[in-house]
Amino acid sequence: MKYFKLPDLGEGLPEAEILEWHISEGDNVKTDQALVSVETAKAIIEIPSPQDGVIAHLFGQAGDTIHTGEPLIEFGGDEHEDSGTVVGELKSAAPSHSADHFFIGASPSTAQHQPQMTPSVRALASRLNVDISSLKGSGRDGHVTPEDIERAAQVDRTHGKAEPLRGVRKQMAKNMARAHAEVVPVTLCEDVDIHDWSANEDITMRLIHAIAAGCQAEAALNAWFDGQQLARRLHSKINLGVAVDTDQGLFVPVIRDIGNRSLEDIRTGLNRLREDVIKRTIPPSELQGGTITLSNFGTIAGRYASPIVVPPTVAILGAGVIREQIMPFAGKAQVRKVLPLSLTFDHRAATGGEAARFMRATLDDLSKKSIS
Repeated sequence: MKYFKLPDLGEGLPEAEILEWHISEGDNVKTDQALVSVETAKAIIEIPSPQDGVIAHLFGQAGDTIHTGEPLIEFGGDEHEDSGTVVGELKSAAPSHSADHFFIGASPSTAQHQPQMTPSVRALASRLNVDISSLKGSGRDGHVTPEDIERAAQVDRTHGKAEPLRGVRKQMAKNMARAHAEVVPVTLCEDVDIHDWSANEDITMRLIHAIAAGCQAEAALNAWFDGQQLARRLHSKINLGVAVDTDQGLFVPVIRDIGNRSLEDIRTGLNRLREDVIKRTIPPSELQGGTITLSNFGTIAGRYASPIVVPPTVAILGAGVIREQIMPFAGKAQVRKVLPLSLTFDHRAATGGEAARFMRATLDDLSKKSIS
């Protein structure tokens, strides 16, 4: 027998979730025939067969998470052949000419972290339809007891069965927990008068242009920080992650080198990325690389916020709802259009002065009537 193990999907992705099998046990398959569709944190990928053969066994069902290097498929064959060899390797995606990418992550495996319990307790969980994947045992050495199962069943009956997070939402939850545990966040809030902007200004492009100006004035916020090694890496190019809200969860497409591209080119790239987010067609090799982030939550609601810095980045700028308010202007009280900003930075990697200088340069750029 030969085992085809989950191949390296690229860019350090250690796991994937099975979405759909395209073959069944007993099927004859050909080399490069699609075997299974899997979902990483941001992409859906079809895995091809590495060889001709007969499918003897499928490891896992739809919804299961599997690690790179774990058995995915067993092929029928010579009993004396090596059963531990990875017999296939996922072909690399064709290189993309797009300069825009995504952050990437991986979801926790369900296969290697099953709670410990006796067969009788496992049978009880099955009879009561209790999901055991997330249970923490109260017994000796963390074993799950019958009482643990019964309590979980009672919670399900009273409040309804919890729906486990999958795909993008699961990765978002992990990233937020990691950020909460690692980052020392400080948030600065400011308003900028944009009343004199022309009526057809592209707000997102103005924000992107202003972030580039902020990074050029203060490079400390366009950086990565390694909390384990207490090391900081300043970047010469500004690769901006732009948070995009979808029904599947939060995506952060990354627009490359915004300091050296025209606004027209950036807009075209951002539009393409939004389409790719919806289609989930970006190869894993292109899902990484932001150095600073923009969250334009004001397109929906909200004035100020405390945006979350996700390691290894150091800063994120949030833009709230543009509003009219009475404020002094030219010695008089006038009604002016105001854009609220919230800048969160990791105080381990940047000082308050550095963050304030970044904010000052961003405000100055946004205060201009035009940037064309």
